[in-house]
Formats: sequence, C-alpha cells, structure tokens
Amino acid sequence: MIQRRISRKIRVGKVLIGGGSPVSVQSMTNTDTRDAVATCEQIKRLAAAGCEIVRVAVPDQAAVKALPAILATMPLPIIADIHFDYRLALDSISAGVHGVRINPGNIGDATGVRAVAEAAAKSGIPIRVGANSGSLPMGLMKQLRDQGLSHDDAMAEALCRAAMEQCRLLEHFNFNDIKISVKSSTVPIMVAACRQLARETDYPLHLGVTEAGTAARGVVKSAVGIGALLLDGIGDTIRVSLTGDPVDEVLCAVRILESCGLRCAMPEIVSCPTCGRTEIDLISLAAKVEAHIAAIKAEGNKINLRKIAVMGCVVNGPGEAKDADIGIAGGKGKVVLFRHGKVIGTYSEGDGLAMFKAEIDKHTS
Repeated sequence: MIQRRISRKIRVGKVLIGGGSPVSVQSMTNTDTRDAVATCEQIKRLAAAGCEIVRVAVPDQAAVKALPAILATMPLPIIADIHFDYRLALDSISAGVHGVRINPGNIGDATGVRAVAEAAAKSGIPIRVGANSGSLPMGLMKQLRDQGLSHDDAMAEALCRAAMEQCRLLEHFNFNDIKISVKSSTVPIMVAACRQLARETDYPLHLGVTEAGTAARGVVKSAVGIGALLLDGIGDTIRVSLTGDPVDEVLCAVRILESCGLRCAMPEIVSCPTCGRTEIDLISLAAKVEAHIAAIKAEGNKINLRKIAVMGCVVNGPGEAKDADIGIAGGKGKVVLFRHGKVIGTYSEGDGLAMFKAEIDKHTS
C-alpha cells in the first residue's frame, strides 16, 4: 500500500540502504567504546533484538584503538560517530568501520572535510551527515524568523538548509555516498523537515526523533514521527532514541515497521483491552505469550503464523479475533483455544497456556 520514495542506494557493510531496499533498523551503543568487551556484548544483544546497523561513539584515540577488536567479531556493520576532530574519522576509517557519521560544520575546516571525504571514498564507505537544532549555522534561525516564519516553520527550514549545505560541501569534494538525517525533539518539526528534504534531494534519509525521552514518552513520540513519514513512503533507515537500554530502541523500531506494514511480524500478536467481562489475569497471560514468542525468535527460529490472538472473553474473543491463525480466550477459571474463530478445546487456565505454547511450537521452524 505504501509507495516508497525512490532514493539513491548506498551500502553500509552488507546492508543496502535506499533504492527500494527494506527500511533498516539502527541503534547506538551507550557503553564506553574504549571498553571493547562491554561494547561487543551490547552489540550482540542489539543484533539478537533485530538491530541491523549500530553506531558507536568515537570521542578520542583510546576509542579508536578499541575499534579493531570490536570490528573483528561483530555481526553488524559499525558506524563511527565523530565530532570536532576529523583525524578521529580518518583513523576510524583506517580501522575498518563500515561508515562514519560526521557534521561537516563542526569537523574542522575544509581541509579536514576533504580528507574525510577522500578517505571514505577510497574505502568505499558512506558518510552520514545531519542537522539538529543544536548544530544550525549561526544566525540562520534569526534570518528565517525575520522573514515572518513561525518558530517551528523556521526550524524545519533551517534544518533542511543546514543538511543540504553539508551535502554540498561533500559534493564539492566529489563525494556523493551520503545519507542524511534531520532531527528534532519536536515531532511536527521533524516530520516537516523530513518531508521538505524528501522533496529536495534523492539521498537516502535516516529518520528519528532526537532526545525523545524515556520509554513511556519516547516510544509514543518516535512512533508518531517515524510512523507518519514511513506511511508517506519517506525513510530508508530509522533509529528510535530512548533514554535507557538501546535494546528497547530496537524493539520499538521493529514494531513501528511492523505496524506500518513494512516488515512482517510473523506473527503479529493482538490482545484485547481488559474490561468488566475479563475473569482471568489477561495482562499476565499476554505477557507470557509475548515472552514465549520472543524466546523462540531469540534462538533464530521462525514462527509460521501470521497472527496470534490473546483475548479476555470466551464469549466475544474467538469472534472478534477470527482473523487470527490461532488464539486463546479466557473465561472464569478456564480458557478456550481457537483457530480462525472456531473453538478447538477448553482447558484450565494453566493447562490452556501450556497447550497454546505447544500449538505455537508446532508452527516453529
């Protein structure tokens, strides 16, 4: 149903971005990159959760020295996140990273930007450039506000101008293997900026609501902002930015893609809200089913079911969820199992959960 925006294709390690490639999930480690062991352990957890590209902070030479050990064993492409010192980018590229994230405006003078562009081109890796409200050219916001634009409209325009200016600087040095991000912590600004950028360039776009907050708030902001753009067909990679464990970022990002129809959940898990008819611990039941599904996937197995339902009412449950391949619905001290709305058995609550897990396992490969 979604008509994807056609963008240029780039490659980060083995992951293709743009050009109709599937939208990829990114995250960033929050370990000290200088601690290679801790960073590798976290990257493995991110990969198991569904992450496809990971970014690591490279603030100094000690972090650069840890990169070879990280790169040697990691299952995911690694992007080095660089600020202020272009030499860190050069050394990271020499270490073998699969991409670099720089802000040409704070990486040094044109000589430094040229050196990074030439090194990236020689190594065949892309550069991600981006803009956020804290990295805008001096005086740009005032100039746009003086033209009569509202704060939000001016910010969206400024983000686009700043990002395109960075692209033009790299293009001046004959570098075009670029991915762009324009981010804001305000969802409408982020959406407006990305929509404008999508009209102005065919570079692949990385989506995210920056500084989204803790999970309770950040998941909602990210789903609204990223989801709105994905449904527009805009976006080639995404990152959900949460204050907390980056594994939670990945889980949220995957669920956003599934909800937009851009990734098959296999299976989609649906559960009804509790109401006055609910006579079992539906919340616990749904959590146990989700945990069972997650454990199967964590082992690298595939579940050949399109949709699973966990319902709280034996009267309406099978009927409301008849679109599900299999489902479980609770009653007073008992549950029923059903396939496509037809009851296949009635069990005690404990036995019913075990039978439901066994039914899921039958469709696992």
